[in-house]
Amino acid sequence: MKAVVLAGGYATRLWPITKHRPKMFLPVGDETVIDVIFEDLEEDDRISEVFVSTNERFEESFEEYLSDSPFEKPTVSVEETVEEDEKFGVVGALEQLIDRENVEEDLIVIAGDNLLSFDVSEFVDFFEAKRTPCIAAYDVGSKERAKSYGLVELDGDRVVDFQEKPDDPKSTLVSIACYAFPAETLPKFDEYLQDGNNPDEPGWFIQWLQQRGDVHAFTFDGAWFDIGTPESYLDAVSWYLGGENFVHETATVSDSELGENVYVMENSAVEGSTLEKTVVFSNTTIRNADIRNTIVDEETHVENLDLSNALIGAHSHLE
Repeated sequence: MKAVVLAGGYATRLWPITKHRPKMFLPVGDETVIDVIFEDLEEDDRISEVFVSTNERFEESFEEYLSDSPFEKPTVSVEETVEEDEKFGVVGALEQLIDRENVEEDLIVIAGDNLLSFDVSEFVDFFEAKRTPCIAAYDVGSKERAKSYGLVELDGDRVVDFQEKPDDPKSTLVSIACYAFPAETLPKFDEYLQDGNNPDEPGWFIQWLQQRGDVHAFTFDGAWFDIGTPESYLDAVSWYLGGENFVHETATVSDSELGENVYVMENSAVEGSTLEKTVVFSNTTIRNADIRNTIVDEETHVENLDLSNALIGAHSHLE
C-alpha cells in the first residue's frame, strides 16, 4: 500500500505567513501540521512508501525538511507548477503522480494541511474491511460551514449521495481530504479526466465514483481542522493548547499579560504587552503592545501598537 500527502497548494489566504513556506510547516505545539500525518503513516507497516506531492516552488523546502526529519518513508514527488493559476487541480495532480511514480497498489491520500484527531491506521483498517473507495467524513455542525465542502449522505456507512459545495446543504456531514482507493480503481482517475470532468476538487471524483459503484465513509468524532485560513490555524493551535499557553524555554515574557492560547516560539521576547489567541514566531520582539487573534512571523519587531485579526509578515518592523 502506498500513500500520498497532498502538499501542492500555495495557501494565498495565509499570506504573507505562507508566501515563502508551505502551510504544512506551520507549527502546532512541538510539531508541524504535516508531522502529525507523517508519524501516523510511518508507524503503519501496511504503508510502504509515502509520496509528498508538492509544487516546484516548495520542492527544495520539502527536500530539506525531510532530510532533517526522522521519517524514512516520505519522498518528494513534484508537480510541474510554480504559480497558483498553473495548478492541475487535485485530481489532475493525483493522476499525474500515479503515472509518474508507477503506483499500482492500494492508495491512501491525505491533505497535508489536515489536523486529524484520529489515527490514520483506523482509517486504513476501515478501508481494508470495505475494499471500496473510502472517504473520511466529519460533522462540522454548521450548514453555513458545510457549504465549503463535499456533503455526504449515508445509509449506514455507505455513501448514497455526494454533493460538492452545495448552496443549500441538507446536513452538516462533510467529506474531509482523506481518501482510500483500491488498486483496481486507480485507472479510473484517467478515465474520469478523459471524459472532461472537473480536475480540481476531489469531491467531484468521489461523486463520479459513487454513481458507478460503492463508496464508504469512515466517520469520527473529536476534532478536525482544515488549515487554510488564519482563523483555522489559530483555532487548531487553540485546540492543541486547550486554553493554556506555550512559551518556549528560550523565549522571555516580562511585565505582560497572556490570555488563553498564546504560543511564543524560541528566542522571542514579550515585554509590557497583552496577548490573546496569538502565535509569535521565533526571534521576534513585542513591546508595549496589545495583540489578539494574530499571527506574528519570525524576526519581527512590534512596539506601541494595538493589533487584532492581523497577519504580520517576517522581518517586519511596526512601531
